[in-house]
Amino acid sequence: MDAKDRQIIRALQQDGRMTNQELADAVSLSPSPCLRRVRNLEAKGIIRGYSADADAAACGLAITVFVRIRLERHNETDVQNFERRMQMIEEVLECHVLTGAMDYQLRVLVPDLEAYENFIRHRIHPIGGIASIDTSFVYSTVKRTAVFPLIE
Repeated sequence: MDAKDRQIIRALQQDGRMTNQELADAVSLSPSPCLRRVRNLEAKGIIRGYSADADAAACGLAITVFVRIRLERHNETDVQNFERRMQMIEEVLECHVLTGAMDYQLRVLVPDLEAYENFIRHRIHPIGGIASIDTSFVYSTVKRTAVFPLIE
């Protein structure tokens, strides 16, 4: 991947709906080579897809929660079970494996506190093998972006 590919990715992260002509103009390429590069980035899995950036609160999901989880045991069966279950829970938008005292951090969206309580009681607790759950509620977001930093 070269600097031009990075420019293409950055431009598409800023506006995934731009036409190929607009993209080509933005990255100083003619349309045909630009389209070839985009298709190549897609074929290699570097560009994984396109999506709409929707306002969660406007969609009825007013509460963002960061949930840190520590497992009781770290054997292959328990880890695979936990990670498989995370894939199936739609309130979990992200699940990251951590270093340090906690094993996982989740980013969860729910409409209200009652929904969060139900999420913990009926989605997380039944998984089993969880030693601790630490919760932080987001009350304001200072920065949120999906645009990667420039790498030269």
